Amino acid sequence: MENAQLKILRPFGPPIARIKIPEKILDELNNYVDKIIIDKEKSKNLNWGNKLIGDVTQEIKIEQDIAKKIGWLDFLAKCSAKYVETITNQQVKQFVLLESWIVRQFENEYNPLHSHSGHISGVGYLKVPENFGETVQKNKNENFNGHLQLVHGTKMFLSPVMLNIKPKVGDFYFFPNYLMHAVYPFKNKSSERRSISFNALIDDEIYGSIGKS
Repeated sequence: MENAQLKILRPFGPPIARIKIPEKILDELNNYVDKIIIDKEKSKNLNWGNKLIGDVTQEIKIEQDIAKKIGWLDFLAKCSAKYVETITNQQVKQFVLLESWIVRQFENEYNPLHSHSGHISGVGYLKVPENFGETVQKNKNENFNGHLQLVHGTKMFLSPVMLNIKPKVGDFYFFPNYLMHAVYPFKNKSSERRSISFNALIDDEIYGSIGKS
């Protein structure tokens, strides 16, 4: 993570941070998922689908000890702290990972508009299809198949409401828990869109102070 650059995006009100997941952690996470897929008992025990809103093939809760062992917990804690400190100039002293989970999404599956719990959330990508398929109308200027869409506020002059993100392996985005977001379905029968998310708490004093004069 020492060489990674965290970039702050400000498409609308709440700033968003983007950073790359280290290759070693990326590989460890994919290996972890691949092992769970073939272990029916573990797949059942770690099923997180009933806690989440998505209409997808599988949602896997990451075990806390695994998150710590492979460096995922440390990555989230350090990046969250850097994200908050860059925006607020306040030092984060507490990071509590509430949960982290992996979403396995296939053709025509989707995640409707929703928000998260905690203070800080995020999503990144472990595996994506080579292509997300064509639009029904071939003359469309934009194709949102498989995209993440972040939504905030009301459209006004110089203030867009939405930010559409095309997933790329290794990209990870941090945002405030309340930020509404959705994932569009895609059209590719042979490919998996594999994402990873988290919810966490930071210092109540920092979270509660933002926006106060």
